[in-house]
Amino acid sequence: MRTPLRVMREAKGLTISEVALAVQIDVGNLSRIERGIQVTSIETAEKIADFFNRKISEMQILYPHRYAEGHKADQ
Repeated sequence: MRTPLRVMREAKGLTISEVALAVQIDVGNLSRIERGIQVTSIETAEKIADFFNRKISEMQILYPHRYAEGHKADQ
């Protein structure tokens, strides 16, 4: 599944480590958030959204399955 967070990060040419360092969270946690395996706090979602200049919303980070490429609503 390509979540909006992964799509955004890859489009900017950034590594997970670079984003994790910038928003001050563990790289493993960010990886799980990006893959939609782990739900993060609203505070962390806000930090990530701010890092990407709000080109991605907290909702897309908190509920990636709803916004992922290939989601049923997109088809």
